[in-house]
Amino acid sequence: MSHTNHHEDLTMSDDRSDYGSVTEPGTLRLERILPGPIERVWTYLTDSEKRGTWLASGEMEPRVGGRVEHIFRNSELSSHDDPAPPKYAHLGDESRMHGQITALDPPRLLSYTWSEESDVDSEVTFELSPRGEQVLLVLTHRRLGTRDTMISVAAGWHTHLGILAARLDDRAPAPFWATHMRLEAEYEKRISTGREAVSPGGR
Repeated sequence: MSHTNHHEDLTMSDDRSDYGSVTEPGTLRLERILPGPIERVWTYLTDSEKRGTWLASGEMEPRVGGRVEHIFRNSELSSHDDPAPPKYAHLGDESRMHGQITALDPPRLLSYTWSEESDVDSEVTFELSPRGEQVLLVLTHRRLGTRDTMISVAAGWHTHLGILAARLDDRAPAPFWATHMRLEAEYEKRISTGREAVSPGGR
């Protein structure tokens, strides 16, 4: 995936489901209710070993300006998964990405740049808030340059967050690539070019 300076105006159907929402051009938002407590969810965002069970391992310097490393091994996130499809075969068995922390307020807020070898880094923000014994996670990914990038990123986060929910609930997650490609086809239908952005469609 690559990002550019160009932003398309994108619209997503207003659907009361787990699907993400385009809140403004170049910005994707997803919400999930997860098993708590909040401190446990926070460790799955910041601890390399735990983050590696649903997204990517890699060290994180816990300070604004600190370095974030992601080591992606998507095919190892679940058992009995298929190899990466041809579209993503260039990623190989392992890919790496680095970013920089832009905001940090444990255990409620984490933001960092999401570098993908482009001239403009996007930025991902995780916001956590208690909901009784559960935790509301709001994920916002900003500065996504094109519709194709938005579709790929939406399917990726949707798939990764499903694995996170399964890990926190001590369940076996669904296969990554099969789920990702199914969701990418769905987001292809849901995200369209339009003049207005749609407010979040709910969890």
